[in-house]
Amino acid sequence: MSFFIADAVAQTEGAAPPNAGFINILLLGGLFAFMYFVIIRPQRKRQKEHQSLVQSLSKGDEVVLTSGMLGKIVDVDEHYITLNAANNVDFKFQKSSVHAVLPKGTIKSIAK
Repeated sequence: MSFFIADAVAQTEGAAPPNAGFINILLLGGLFAFMYFVIIRPQRKRQKEHQSLVQSLSKGDEVVLTSGMLGKIVDVDEHYITLNAANNVDFKFQKSSVHAVLPKGTIKSIAK
């Protein structure tokens, strides 16, 4: 017998139930299902919606960017859009920076 560590005694009674491994696997599977339905699935849905929004951009759409800038699309390339923010002021942005497409006439109603 050691001075600092007591001798370990094997427990003979009250051992783990025979189906404890199954319960652990069931809890792990339940945790994965919870994470899938709460985190992964909604994020994939938002990604698909944003991808379809980016693909449907066309000349003349009024958009708001993730930075908060409003403007009208003047030109659309494969990966970039040219945005008219004011008279004779054009900016070039990546398509993925578009947050939402606004209804026609929104910029005029805000600029009053």
